[in-house]
Amino acid sequence: MYFCFNLGLTLYNKGVLVRFPFPYTLTAIHALCGSIGGYFLLARGMYVPAKLSSQDNAALVAFSVLYAMNIAVSNVSLQLVTVPFHQVVRASTPIFTIFLSYLFYGTLCSREKMISLIPVIVGVGFATYGDYYFTTWGLILTLFGTFLAALKTIFTNVLQSPPISPLSPSTPAASPPPKFTMRSFLPPRLHLHPLDLLTRMSPLAFIQCVLYAQLSGELDRVKEYSAREMTGMRAATLLVNGAIAFGLNIVSFTANKKAGPLSMTVAANVKQVLTIALAMFIFHLPPSMTNTLGIVLTLLGGAWYAATGYEEKRNRARAAEKS
Repeated sequence: MYFCFNLGLTLYNKGVLVRFPFPYTLTAIHALCGSIGGYFLLARGMYVPAKLSSQDNAALVAFSVLYAMNIAVSNVSLQLVTVPFHQVVRASTPIFTIFLSYLFYGTLCSREKMISLIPVIVGVGFATYGDYYFTTWGLILTLFGTFLAALKTIFTNVLQSPPISPLSPSTPAASPPPKFTMRSFLPPRLHLHPLDLLTRMSPLAFIQCVLYAQLSGELDRVKEYSAREMTGMRAATLLVNGAIAFGLNIVSFTANKKAGPLSMTVAANVKQVLTIALAMFIFHLPPSMTNTLGIVLTLLGGAWYAATGYEEKRNRARAAEKS
């Protein structure tokens, strides 16, 4: 479901942005549809919202800033670098995720998983091979956007994770933990339902995207476009686009909770090359040998990563049974 929604929205967005070239406004429409859909499902009793403290709500507001900033930085960097270069740098998101996970948790994924990431990342480079051009600020912003994407994926997983159980009274007292560590930057583990997190995030993201659109002057262009070219069919197209984005957010948050942040970044890379392959098929674009090699490498790397993760889970289950 994640791949279907993600691929569908990516291809749909490409078509919509040709006639509606306003990325901040389009993202605001996605967030608005997320808000309406979330509250509708809440009214239907699809989930029970968590009771949060003011400190927890402040953490969600901070997360919404990260969520919106990730979109804004990505859009700005795309104006300063070519699309192939942007895709290659963003393909390194798994590396940023591993690095951040080590900083926050002091743990690394297995050696087999790290090796399987090599074809996943290198394959995107071959699949998107083209005109690599960037400015200094474009490179900095693209790297920063990749860092934010990895950080957002980790934080999304943390917010949906259950709190860590406190030590039982019989547990021997350990030395007190340091007052300030890298974990201090992590949001609280709120054990939020994916729909609950989406419903809380969407209105905040909508407000911030509208603000970005206003500051960039995009809203003025949207008003002119609406007065001259907006039709009922185009409005319906935008509504369907927002509905697909709502579905993608549901399955994306759920998949992140079940699979983990690193698996989500790997899936994003696989989705990227599948998008290229589908675009070549739909628009009858002959792939080069380099593009084909990249697509095959990434797909094989993704399968290798999945098989490695599955085997590790089986081994942990066996060890738990023996103990």
